[in-house]
Amino acid sequence: MVEQLKPRYSVAWINKISEIPQAAWDALALPLKTPFFEWDWLHTMETSGSTTAKSGWLPNHLTIWRDHHLIAIAPLYVKGHSYGEFVFDHQWADLASRLGIEYYPKLLGMSPFTPAEGYRFLIAPGEDEDELTELMVDAIEHFCTRNRISGCNFLYVDPAWRQTMERHGFSSWLHHSFVWSNQNYETFDDYLGAFNSNQRRNIKRERKAVTNAGLQFKILTGEQIPKSLFPIMYNFYADTCDKFGWWGSKYLTKRFFEQLYPNYCHRVVFFAAYAHGDDRHPIGMSFCLRKGDRLYGRYWGCTQELDNLHFDACYYTPIEWAINNGIQLFDPGAGGRHKKRRGFPAMPNYSLHRFYNSRLSQILRSHIEQINDLEQQEIDAINQDLPFKQEAIQFKI
Repeated sequence: MVEQLKPRYSVAWINKISEIPQAAWDALALPLKTPFFEWDWLHTMETSGSTTAKSGWLPNHLTIWRDHHLIAIAPLYVKGHSYGEFVFDHQWADLASRLGIEYYPKLLGMSPFTPAEGYRFLIAPGEDEDELTELMVDAIEHFCTRNRISGCNFLYVDPAWRQTMERHGFSSWLHHSFVWSNQNYETFDDYLGAFNSNQRRNIKRERKAVTNAGLQFKILTGEQIPKSLFPIMYNFYADTCDKFGWWGSKYLTKRFFEQLYPNYCHRVVFFAAYAHGDDRHPIGMSFCLRKGDRLYGRYWGCTQELDNLHFDACYYTPIEWAINNGIQLFDPGAGGRHKKRRGFPAMPNYSLHRFYNSRLSQILRSHIEQINDLEQQEIDAINQDLPFKQEAIQFKI
């Protein structure tokens, strides 16, 4: 009888994604529905100076190898603060402070500054996912306890993966995003048809205001995108962030946008508004990413404050393009004040949390169910107040 030996795994923590060949990393990242864990995106974050120890986002990726072959990755960051996450855990930090517990640093799994669902461990097809997940969770616990890190958090997680991680001692915290889904629309008028008459007129009026201002949209993808648009997009992004002062969330550098060209153009979609007769200097522009049948809105800005330009650049024109290009899901980004009125219902998403301090862990487990119940009530209240026709209330969300 031949003895079956267990695979020989090795664990390595890396602070630079450049230490991993792009082909090896992307072999695990490309099968995901989300584009935000692909090598080019995260590498650009690091080399542009956007995710660094200085910015409070120290890359600390967990990798698992077998015989020099990369078979699993957990994209992770050591955080010295909670900015740029869009999951607001400051109440937990305050509680820890009152208990005399050091909350920071913490270990965080997410795509930096990107509140879009899809985080999970990246595991090569055909591998023993349960065994590798247990190995990775053990490695994270050992790292955190050895380095006196209070806890590990995974944000905007893949729904199926969440259930796996709950079995490994992580608690689920419910949140919501505003996400558009394609209800078998064939035209933009089909999308409008789901709204009640008042909101339908309002959307038409908002789009007409942009046309009456003398603007027209150009939609640029892939090789159509000129290099010059990327620094312009940074200027739009920086200006929009500056308008919100301390809360502006300006985390990305100009180099980040510039370095996306040309290697990440295949994912980028620009919705650029130009004055008639000028196709060189956009008045306003939104920056989205596409992967498969999903579209993700990220940033926007304008040089002139024109009525409803934001709504058209960030919602209506992308939705019209999405319908025409087979997009089934459009996540327009953080925030929601304007979105629910324009066909973006509140959709649940979860973060996962595990504290390695016994007192914090006990408090989390004792109260998280009540916290989630309150959040579910909020989601239900939002979706009961959407401006759809009565017969469209039960549309799929």
